[in-house]
Amino acid sequence: QVQLVESGGGLVQPGGSLRLSCAASGSIGSIYAMGWHRQAPGKQRELVAGITSSSMTNYAESVKGRFTITRDDAKNTVYLQMNSLNPEDTAVYYCKADGIATPFGRRQPFTSWGQGIQVTVSS
Repeated sequence: QVQLVESGGGLVQPGGSLRLSCAASGSIGSIYAMGWHRQAPGKQRELVAGITSSSMTNYAESVKGRFTITRDDAKNTVYLQMNSLNPEDTAVYYCKADGIATPFGRRQPFTSWGQGIQVTVSS
C-alpha cells in the first residue's frame, strides 16, 4: 500500500556528516508521523528521531544537538541530517511512517518500514 525508499547512507569519517532521505509512495491518504530508527550489530532497534504532521520532533538523547529531522509533505519525504558523526552511530537506519492509506478508495491505517540503509562511521 505505502512503500518507503531510503537513500543517502554510506561510509563517512568520524566528525563528518550525512543526510538520509526517505520517500513514501503508494496509496497515501495522509501521513501522521515519520521517523528514523537504527539497529547496530548485536543491539535492538532504537528510535533515533521522529516528526509529526505538525512538525513536532523528538530525538534520542544520544543524537540531540547533532541530528535534525525534517519533512517535506509535498514530496512525502522525511530527511535526517546527521552531523558530528561518531563510530557509535554506525548502524542500519530504517525509515518508518504511520498514517492513513487509501487503497481502492478505502481509508485504512498503515505502518510502513523502509528496507534499511547502512551508515558506517570509520576512519
